[in-house]
Amino acid sequence: MPSAQELAIVALSLKVSAVAIFGIAPLAFGVAWVLARGRWAGLVVLDAVVHLPLVLPPVVVGWLLLLAFGAQGPLGRLLADCGITLMFRWTGAALASAVMAFPLMVRAMRLSIEAVDRRLEQAARTLGASRWRVFVSVTLPLAMPGVLAGLVLGFARSLGEFGATITFVSNIPDETQTLPLAIYAALQTPSGDALVTRLALISVTLSLAALVVSEILARRMTRWNGGGRHGY
Repeated sequence: MPSAQELAIVALSLKVSAVAIFGIAPLAFGVAWVLARGRWAGLVVLDAVVHLPLVLPPVVVGWLLLLAFGAQGPLGRLLADCGITLMFRWTGAALASAVMAFPLMVRAMRLSIEAVDRRLEQAARTLGASRWRVFVSVTLPLAMPGVLAGLVLGFARSLGEFGATITFVSNIPDETQTLPLAIYAALQTPSGDALVTRLALISVTLSLAALVVSEILARRMTRWNGGGRHGY
């Protein structure tokens, strides 16, 4: 059975990942929509910026967050004036996780939006549906497999986030020490092998479960959409 310490680490990791993903999901979907449907010159630059965290070393991402949201950073000072502090807090860990998961979420959602048959949307408009009604009853249901896949993949990525988090908010037990950071800390102790093994197994189990859930949801939504259960 996991110890109280291990359960606390898992609970913190799940909280950080959940807040990160559901907090960034609306922005991810909005950016994915712009990239999928936009037709303006700066789209290539936006696409490059969105995917930058995938190619930058995570430590660099954490350093940039430190510059922006640190005590002397422009956004950090602005948040401090509102009574919000991200440094050395679990909310800062959630921000770092969200930034690192953002490109994966956008990519999955974008591909799903691009796969929607525009003729179905046009048919709904011809039948008198408003743009909002078309989006809610046609576009969103058809894109939902990619949206769900993006959420779950982002969640799994957040669970494994290490470099940006430790650079931005350090490794503080019971505050910012998520599963990867706890594994790293245990590796630094001579008697930490057993703890590392248990935490690694928990991490693998959670990540694998997230991927399985993503595949199951995507298949079910695909079958649901294939049955034509969307109205105008």
